[in-house]
Amino acid sequence: MATTVQPREGTAVVAQGVAHRRSFTWTPYLFILPHLLFFIVFLAYPFFNAIAISFQDYSYLRPEATRFLGIQNYINIFTPDTPQFQTFWNALGNTVQFVFYSVPLLVIIPLGLAVLLNTKTPGRNFFRAIYFMPWVLSVAVVGLLWWWIFQDQGGLINYYLSYAGFEPPQWLSTLPWAWVSIVVATVWWTIGFNTIILLAGLQDIPDYLYEAASLDGATGIRAFWNITVPMLRAVLLFIIITSIIASFNLFGQPFIMTGGGPSQAGGGGATEPVMVRIYNEGFVRNFQGSAAAMSVIVAAIMIAVSYINFRFFRVRD
Repeated sequence: MATTVQPREGTAVVAQGVAHRRSFTWTPYLFILPHLLFFIVFLAYPFFNAIAISFQDYSYLRPEATRFLGIQNYINIFTPDTPQFQTFWNALGNTVQFVFYSVPLLVIIPLGLAVLLNTKTPGRNFFRAIYFMPWVLSVAVVGLLWWWIFQDQGGLINYYLSYAGFEPPQWLSTLPWAWVSIVVATVWWTIGFNTIILLAGLQDIPDYLYEAASLDGATGIRAFWNITVPMLRAVLLFIIITSIIASFNLFGQPFIMTGGGPSQAGGGGATEPVMVRIYNEGFVRNFQGSAAAMSVIVAAIMIAVSYINFRFFRVRD
């Protein structure tokens, strides 16, 4: 006697749901398509094109004279007594110097300002706007503004120092004052962005954590180190990485304020960052292949630094 098994209603519904989930739709891809096109045209293509150019003797003025060199551009950068070696590593050392000068200030000062602005002080919204305002200025405006403030003859600071009877230093043409000028201009320009990001992170910390800590006698500095800093770990990771990347991309401030000087006997300038060196190599000396190789090396260093930061500051369960 044959028995007919009827499918259960629930089984049919589940199968229908699985089939519905497996159906393909173009809607999500259409939403990300504009950003994907922007990424391909302005980021992906230039990146891989730079890698290709780094293996060539390339000139944008004479593209017909382009020839393949293999890894010769990289060999020149890592071979002592070559112009590329001396100027590139000098510029890279200057950039690392600037990172050590600027990044701690770009984390500590905004964190202190964010803590102050997170209180219920009258007028705090006004001060938030004041601290953020320099961020909207272009690097050309910031460079010219601080060049005028720090210039040796007729500069604002030197005018008041002379008026007070002090011997004014040559801010933009001697060390360490040239670095002081660049760091001050950079910190003034960029602390507003980091302050707002840290302030948003502070406002996401629940108040009951501080209330519970106060019951145990942990207030003030103890609450800051045991509650505020650990809860801001992800935000601090973002701030540190973006500040390091921004400092490695230093270009406009020394280009406008010091011109990369003062000059050094071994080649290059004492405040010439690696981005200015890449610009000079590619567009002043007209060695695009060598400049592209320098860019690839800097990109590899930045990827390694970002990875180390992620490993060090990653949140553990």
